[in-house]
Amino acid sequence: MTTNYFEHARNRSAGADDSAISRGTDVAMMTSERLLYQRILLLDRELDQENGARLCSQLVLLAAEDPSRDITLLINSPGGLVPAMLGIGDLMDVIPCDVRTVALGMAYSAGQFLLTHGTRGKRFILPHGTVLMHQGSAGFGGSAADIQIQAGDLRKNRDLLIRLTAERTGQDEQTIARDSERDRMWDARAAVDYGFCDHVVTSLDEILPLAHGAVTNPSRGGFSIDNQDPLTGTTGTTSGGGNE
Repeated sequence: MTTNYFEHARNRSAGADDSAISRGTDVAMMTSERLLYQRILLLDRELDQENGARLCSQLVLLAAEDPSRDITLLINSPGGLVPAMLGIGDLMDVIPCDVRTVALGMAYSAGQFLLTHGTRGKRFILPHGTVLMHQGSAGFGGSAADIQIQAGDLRKNRDLLIRLTAERTGQDEQTIARDSERDRMWDARAAVDYGFCDHVVTSLDEILPLAHGAVTNPSRGGFSIDNQDPLTGTTGTTSGGGNE
């Protein structure tokens, strides 16, 4: 029998004492679980092996829970590890769900790659978000033979990222190679024009995914949500979109 993650999270929260819940780490965990229930993932720091593995597992979890509904990835990151970045990007390609990507503040380096790797037409940036692209760097060490091998690997990664970024932005590989030789930044509108993303966010409704139990209201262009909170078990209604 499959265990429902959100039922487990609610039960665990209900059994925690007030003093534990008041701690910052527990509050952060509860916030992350609530976001996960709404199919929202957050990369809010440098991408490393630990949070890269967590994001991969969350993508798989949400795709298994409902393969027909979008996942939203919020990005505010200075960059991080290339292998973790490529692993997340590959999963975004193979899961059946569309993945909305949203640059909150900075989408730098690996953050830029993940922003651009979202589903076309569903890549967003907030009005004062910024994107940084570069070719990355590596610290070489060891024998001359080791350094030669490491340099070859770096060139392979560089060429791969240039090709993938060109495919996702619509720019040619020569342009990407030239523009990524040094750190280069784009503001929100310039990032859209370049092809890193598709839209500058003007309303929360553009990036807010429909929650469990949500019902769209096409006649008004909005939605209403009548569902159970994953942690408290309480029921409430949320409305959004559309015009009165």
